[in-house]
Amino acid sequence: MSNAVFASRRSALPSLGGLWIVPPAIVLAILFFYPLALIARQAFLDESGLLNVQQFLDVLGSRFFLSALLNTIEIAVSATAGCLVLGLVLGLILAFVPFPGSVLVARLIDTFIALPTFLVTLAFTFLYGSAGMLNGALMHTFGLGAPPVDFLYSAWGVILAEVTVYTPFILRPLLASFSLIDRGQIEAASILGARPWRIVRQIILPTAVPALIAGGSLCLLLTVNEFGVVLFIGAKGVITLPLLIYDKAIQESDYQTACIIAVVNVALSLGLFGLYRCVAGRFGV
Repeated sequence: MSNAVFASRRSALPSLGGLWIVPPAIVLAILFFYPLALIARQAFLDESGLLNVQQFLDVLGSRFFLSALLNTIEIAVSATAGCLVLGLVLGLILAFVPFPGSVLVARLIDTFIALPTFLVTLAFTFLYGSAGMLNGALMHTFGLGAPPVDFLYSAWGVILAEVTVYTPFILRPLLASFSLIDRGQIEAASILGARPWRIVRQIILPTAVPALIAGGSLCLLLTVNEFGVVLFIGAKGVITLPLLIYDKAIQESDYQTACIIAVVNVALSLGLFGLYRCVAGRFGV
């Protein structure tokens, strides 16, 4: 009886149907689509409101844009490769080489996800900068007149900082996938005489491939859009797309050029995000 009354009251409530999509659509339109439309309008239209494709093509063919695009791709690919290698090595050690404090180490590595990128870069400056601890110790010990370690203010410094920041995005899914491996298979292979590298290659790596691909795709997306690390390191001649947008908009007040580069950067980011979602859906991660 009570169920029937509840059902009748429920049926008496107004059914909004597809109208529930209106509030989130309004929020997205105000906070995302409208600013994006303004950027696209500024990129493709001139001051009189006419279509200006030539300006768009001139920017895409300019040396500063092509150099920034090349730097962005090189740094992102190199940092992602470094994250994959370091994440895999750390994952194997933490998951299959028992030692006291392994759980604590994993938790400490996780904290890098919560830290702002500029904080890691600032720590690198204190450690490896021209006046950092390492250079100070080497100059004092060997009586050197100039800092011997100067890689930080180059593309390699940016890559090292990004690898430090984004390796946990590889490590977390790897540890989750490693936890699903049947340890009995590893023990059986070891008893039968399989060497550690063969166990890793034939038993562990096939399980880790989905996590590596999904995590690597996410790292590639994040490193392409990284701004804080590049800005704080201030590497000479290392200009990426996000930093170029900042320079054109803030330093030079060339908003149209900045919007053109922003449109390209957004298109690249959306393409990488689509790749990440496709790979993640394909492997169920």
